[in-house]
Amino acid sequence: MKCSHPTCNRGIGLVSHRRGWFGKRLYCSRDCRDNYVTEVRQPRVKRSFEPSLFEQLFAPATVPGKLVPVRAGAMRARAR
Repeated sequence: MKCSHPTCNRGIGLVSHRRGWFGKRLYCSRDCRDNYVTEVRQPRVKRSFEPSLFEQLFAPATVPGKLVPVRAGAMRARAR
């Protein structure tokens, strides 16, 4: 039988080690049993320059000339 540790290639001898009372996996040594190994993550793919919907919603308005200042009194006059 082979050790359950992902990076260990050794076989299990006469003595096997388990994690806890109900551990099903067998390890060749205490070092393999107590050592946790994680997978190496691949780097994220660079995204294009196109902004997402979230970025579009919260982007500041930077288009000059299209913004027209409105006075508060003018808004009340139009609402009547």
